[in-house]
Amino acid sequence: MTIEQNIGRFYINGAWVDPAAGGSFADVINPATEQSVAKVALGSQADAEKAIAAARAAFPGFSAWSAADRLALLGRVRDVYETRMDEIAEAISTEMGAPLAMAKSDQAWSGLGHIEATMTALESFVFEEKRGSTLIVHEAIGVAGLITPWNWPMNQIACKVAPALAAGCTVVLKPSEIAPLSGILFAEILDEAGVPKGVFNLVNGDGPGVGQVLSSHPDIDIVSFTGSTRAGILVAKSAADTVKRVAQELGGKSPNIILLWQPASRAVSATAASPAMRRRVCWCRATGTRTRLPSRRRRQRSW
Repeated sequence: MTIEQNIGRFYINGAWVDPAAGGSFADVINPATEQSVAKVALGSQADAEKAIAAARAAFPGFSAWSAADRLALLGRVRDVYETRMDEIAEAISTEMGAPLAMAKSDQAWSGLGHIEATMTALESFVFEEKRGSTLIVHEAIGVAGLITPWNWPMNQIACKVAPALAAGCTVVLKPSEIAPLSGILFAEILDEAGVPKGVFNLVNGDGPGVGQVLSSHPDIDIVSFTGSTRAGILVAKSAADTVKRVAQELGGKSPNIILLWQPASRAVSATAASPAMRRRVCWCRATGTRTRLPSRRRRQRSW
């Protein structure tokens, strides 16, 4: 891995910078070994506001780029991403404990897939259209605050960042502090691809320290959050005072509900036999898949 030098820094305004004075660090734990593999810097309000200011300053220029220019930029991001697939897989495997082969074939590949799908959509998207006497123009919203979870980290990062850049938005990304390594690597990829300074910014940190600033700050025009329902409620409340747009994907991951009259052994066998479950049963941290059954049946020895 090549990201060790940046694990304690943030990517703001086109440069890797040290945290503001008084910042703290947190251990990144590999769940496969339960050992600390790195210490990530946790951002503060000052760090978040610095990144927001950079994104705000970059927005007028970047939003004026043509769709063709933004498409070319995403193409360069894709090309660099492909050259670093092995590093991405190693980072994801380390921060999540996922098997290395799966981290590359599923996790790392999903990020590449989102970039390519965004490029395909951008190629045919109509930003201006005439309907009768009305001209409809689709414009970039502004500065996007993106908050991503620890499960499928690169998938979530790419599926938020790529469309934001395609639309002409500038970005402040806060990956999960639990699984930050792939996010740091993603920032390195965008830097190498030549994303203009201020267009993409990364600040690691927790919800109270960075997430709350992103959701409440008046210079953030939209916040996109994926995570728990509890945290999503806090994001929505924090965003309300500035009436910014909020897009959320909240908790509740693929539950299997066994009803009272359903034979438990049959239900478990059917779940385990599904192709998705066969692939996921060994890496629960990456899915959160769960089974629910009535409490009165918990003593049944059906499996």
